[in-house]
Amino acid sequence: MPPSPAHSLATLKARHGRAYRWRVLLTVMVGTMASIMASTIVNVALPDMSRVFMLGQERAQWLSAGFMAAVTVAMLTTPWLLGRFGYRHTYFAAVILLALGGIAGGLGSSFELVLAMRVIEGLAAGVMQPIPPVIVLQLFGRQEQGKAMGIFGFGVVLAPALGPSIGGVLVEAFGWRSIFFVVVPFCVAALLLAYKYLPHSSPGTDSVNSQDRRFDLPGLALLAVAVLTGMNGLVHLHTPSLYAFALLAVSALGAGLFIWRQRTAEHPLMEFKLFDIRAFRMGGVVAFIYGAALFGSTYLVPVFMQIGLHLPPSQAGAVLLPAGILLAFMLPLGGRLADHYPFNKLVACGIALLTLSFWLMALVGLQTSLWVITAFAIVGRIGLGLVLPSLNLGAIRQLPMVHISHGSSAINFLRQLGGAVGVSLAGIVLEWRLQVHAAEPLRAFHETFVLLGAICALAIWAGWRMQPPGGGVVRRDAAVSEHAPSDIS
Repeated sequence: MPPSPAHSLATLKARHGRAYRWRVLLTVMVGTMASIMASTIVNVALPDMSRVFMLGQERAQWLSAGFMAAVTVAMLTTPWLLGRFGYRHTYFAAVILLALGGIAGGLGSSFELVLAMRVIEGLAAGVMQPIPPVIVLQLFGRQEQGKAMGIFGFGVVLAPALGPSIGGVLVEAFGWRSIFFVVVPFCVAALLLAYKYLPHSSPGTDSVNSQDRRFDLPGLALLAVAVLTGMNGLVHLHTPSLYAFALLAVSALGAGLFIWRQRTAEHPLMEFKLFDIRAFRMGGVVAFIYGAALFGSTYLVPVFMQIGLHLPPSQAGAVLLPAGILLAFMLPLGGRLADHYPFNKLVACGIALLTLSFWLMALVGLQTSLWVITAFAIVGRIGLGLVLPSLNLGAIRQLPMVHISHGSSAINFLRQLGGAVGVSLAGIVLEWRLQVHAAEPLRAFHETFVLLGAICALAIWAGWRMQPPGGGVVRRDAAVSEHAPSDIS
């Protein structure tokens, strides 16, 4: 069935005027908030679910790991889906899938069904999350792209900030099932907005079905094998065994075959030729290392506050809350800076501040004042506020328009993959150092923070080299670029 003219890009822009681009941004922001909330809110229900389903730590961990693996695998399918079905149908399907996963998960009567619904939610989230940078680069002019990404980031950061708090109240009042239903109102709002504002068109073209590309199913299968065996192998490394190393070997083989497939396939999931562009290549390095350090810290910091410093959960949350609030307000500022200053300097400075924050946490002891810990956390959140709006824009702005969706998917994929590695690495190193420093557990945490800081520091050089040779910053008085609002498709 051909797309309705009422939902063509030209018709929607004429109907809604200059405010149209901001309404589209709101549409994708609401859906992304739902997907991110689905990823974070379940953590507060794990103890209750473990009791109900009689789960050990390893099985319970797969409620988060399964979601993360599904997100990682699904991200590389977004360019094909957008090219084949367009913005409107792809986004509708992903949001509906996320809502169904939440409803069925909340009604699930067995752990296997609940885990399957977590994977379904992860697949939907993986498809959705690369879409916003594509929208921003094609719907907004260069002079507003940083501002748009900053505002988008402000909304999205609220999801992980509010999710655990809302989830904790719901679990205490209604049990673990209630946290699955939280995403449903957001999905309903996203569907209503998408019906009104999203066009049928695909990236780089005015119509759908314009990219006659076969889907790379063998490539997706190889990727799934590499990700699943790799994450499972890292989980089993907590108690090193031949089985764990065998899983990691299979993962490495799968990754090698996936790369070979992507370099030789006619229509690959990941366009490796994009890595020939220095800004994109360096952005990919930053995304992976930054993801590893950031996600690793989200695991390590709460554990450090409660086990290392003996703070109750409520007090630990209160110490970190100001940093989270500051990040939400820092993102729009970081976005505005991205409209005026080179991406490479903003990314490098942001990564440096995040590195400094990790190393400062290594100085925290039992006698350290809570306000000092809050200040150290704020340093890192200021760095995040500089990195987040600039990383996607700086990495993919130089790409040809038809490859913008591939670039966005690849950068998000590398960040998510880095995050999966970072969480496992932080857990493994912490467990190892706790065994070494059984009498001084604080030293184990300090050494793990130093390691995360060292990993993060590796990205500073790559971030500095994100600026293309001879590339300069586009000022507000610059001419309208090739990514002007009229260029969205």
